[in-house]
Amino acid sequence: MSRRTSLPGAAELFRATSGSALAAESVGDDIGSLAAPERAVPDFGLDQPPRQLAAAPPPEEVQPLRRSTTAVRRTARRAAGPGADRAPSGRERHEEKITVYCSADELVDLESARLALRAEHGLAVDRGRIVREALAVVLADLQAKGEASVLVRRLSGR
Repeated sequence: MSRRTSLPGAAELFRATSGSALAAESVGDDIGSLAAPERAVPDFGLDQPPRQLAAAPPPEEVQPLRRSTTAVRRTARRAAGPGADRAPSGRERHEEKITVYCSADELVDLESARLALRAEHGLAVDRGRIVREALAVVLADLQAKGEASVLVRRLSGR
């Protein structure tokens, strides 16, 4: 007994769709019927004409994908003048990104603050939100106090 598996031939897997190929297939069927019993050939619908795809709607009819109904809104650009509102952006979709490197201790402090806000004050916020809030506070202090602000004092080493 052979250990090789018997696999179907190409004629059993594919059906010809053109007229000349059908004639050649009928000759092959006469020869094949002598050697092996006939097997059912799967119909993959290759003899049917291709379906027409629906035309894409014009761009003015295309609706943007809707996100979930959470309280996330898109961030609008703000004026950076002296009277600009320095309120933190909060829970919004942010288009801009920066990378800030910090020490392991600073990261642990930030995560501790996040956990304390959640445990002690019931505020479930992420680290990015904490950083944006802190940035808004420091920038508002700089704008209001100028030279006497906490940021100027800390950066100048006073």
